[in-house]
Amino acid sequence: MELRDKVVVVTGAASGIGKALAGRFCAEGAKRIVAVDLDDAGARATAGAVGGVAMAADVSRESDVARVIEKTEDDVGQIDLFCSNAGIAAGSELDSDDAEWQRSWEVNVMAHVYAARHLVPRMLARGGGYFLNTSSAAGLLNQIGGAAYGVTKHAAVGFGEWLALSYAHRGIRVSLLCPQAVRTAMTTGDAAEGGVGVAAASGDGMMEPEDVAEIVVEGLREERFVILTHPEVLEYMRRKTGDYDRWIRGMNRLHQRILALVSA
Repeated sequence: MELRDKVVVVTGAASGIGKALAGRFCAEGAKRIVAVDLDDAGARATAGAVGGVAMAADVSRESDVARVIEKTEDDVGQIDLFCSNAGIAAGSELDSDDAEWQRSWEVNVMAHVYAARHLVPRMLARGGGYFLNTSSAAGLLNQIGGAAYGVTKHAAVGFGEWLALSYAHRGIRVSLLCPQAVRTAMTTGDAAEGGVGVAAASGDGMMEPEDVAEIVVEGLREERFVILTHPEVLEYMRRKTGDYDRWIRGMNRLHQRILALVSA
């Protein structure tokens, strides 16, 4: 997919990867970018920087996602690319409460479902469209120290697979963005989840959001289903599928080493 003259929606656009995507898509000549975020002021700032449109929305609410899609198509134009990028890291261990698990499910999984539910029929009617769903390397490899995050990101990958295998022949294209550690609010600061999970994810280096956006543009151009920011992830996937038991043992040892480091 070439982004020039395309109408693009980006959720989680106030900061981090979403903000970087909006900026990079603008540089590629996108016709209009709709910056969506729970943080209204942040969404407006991003939209202002790219000459786009800001919309405040909570993507965990189906009515909000439906409103974004309807308002964009009515006021801006037909959506060519929907970037379901918003995500949260919560629920680090078994004692995480049900509310953290539920919120993770709603944002990390159901937001993708809501976008597809309300946009796929429109795209089918006009012959196709594109979804970019931020799913994380944790959705392929799991997440040490991030129970709800790893589980819901696996579900996000599963939904992306289902969407692609169900509608590819009808013009619906899907890419899953699966980065490891990226320098965003999720991986910096004093978040309770931060220690073990961030240490594990950043083992192959911490990437800047702008570098991720550059890789995304290339991945979209080639229409790759899985867009990896860290090439090591492909080898980890091969190890996982090649010998699952060995991979589990190795991940358990890694977990112990990281626990020792963060506890020192």
